[in-house]
Amino acid sequence: MGGAIAKALRTQCGVTQKRLFACDQDNDTLNAAQQAGLICKGFDVSHADARGVGEMLALCDIVFLCLNPSSILRFLEQWKDSFKNNCVVTDIAGTKASIAAAAEKFCEYRKNDNIDFIPGHPMAGAEKSGFNNSSLCNFNEKNYILTPISRNEPNNLEFLKSIIYKMGFSRITEVTPVEHDRKIAFTSQLCHVIAAALIDCESDLEITRFGGGSFEDLTRIAMLNAPMWTELFMENRSALLDRVEQFEKSLDDLKTLINSDNAKELEKRLSLVRERRVEMSRKD
Repeated sequence: MGGAIAKALRTQCGVTQKRLFACDQDNDTLNAAQQAGLICKGFDVSHADARGVGEMLALCDIVFLCLNPSSILRFLEQWKDSFKNNCVVTDIAGTKASIAAAAEKFCEYRKNDNIDFIPGHPMAGAEKSGFNNSSLCNFNEKNYILTPISRNEPNNLEFLKSIIYKMGFSRITEVTPVEHDRKIAFTSQLCHVIAAALIDCESDLEITRFGGGSFEDLTRIAMLNAPMWTELFMENRSALLDRVEQFEKSLDDLKTLINSDNAKELEKRLSLVRERRVEMSRKD
């Protein structure tokens, strides 16, 4: 996702190469981005002498933290004194409660420097990770969620929104961190749980020969980044477990109708499901 955002900043937002920096723990990724003409310079955070990261942050007017929630918290703690005065900071983490709390704390710590941290979540990831797969993240016509905190300045919020729209996103929704985590548990995390369970319950590696689209659509996201999704599941486990139980109830209801040979009620239930999905499409 970090590579995709960097590409969007270059191609869609008019950010020149000399104005775009990146840091990563993988030096090969940084070299690839620089050789591709995407970034001006890369900084290796895993290097024994990582002072360059602080020097980079001191130059940046806007910072995208493309990390897991726990990594964002560690990064902020380590480099909290290095961010440029008056800069705008945002993130792309898949859960927002802990990030919003950290943003409040960070902005309070740097309140005299007018630094603004606006938590966010682009709904446009890909199942394959790494810079080489960054082109798979298509932002066009996708959703973007923002969970502003009380300290955010309206002009900075509008500035970030303008960048998001230029990247290609068509809709920005502002919600509280709690509401974000509750709904994302359904639209994202539950979907990954279901996809993982589908693959987990089948050992036939040649089952794909019988796929006609449905299997592929349902299980594409099972090719997930295991460490990242484990963290997201655990970070949001209360909301996710509620959604899993909600799904289990519906699955049990359908199972009962099939088991009882109740074709009439099953068809009625499936018709209601179809109508609900059609109505959801109209709300897009």
